[in-house]
Amino acid sequence: MSVTMDDPIKRWTSKRKTALVVEIIQGKTTVAEASRSVTSLQMV
Repeated sequence: MSVTMDDPIKRWTSKRKTALVVEIIQGKTTVAEASRSVTSLQMV
């Protein structure tokens, strides 16, 4: 099973956290963009 940042977030599992770090390393997202998306999800 592959986890991507496009999958709906229900909880922050280790697979989900790893997927985020991999996307940052691969240059698909930045730390700032990831922080904004995580912050906006926590406010919902």
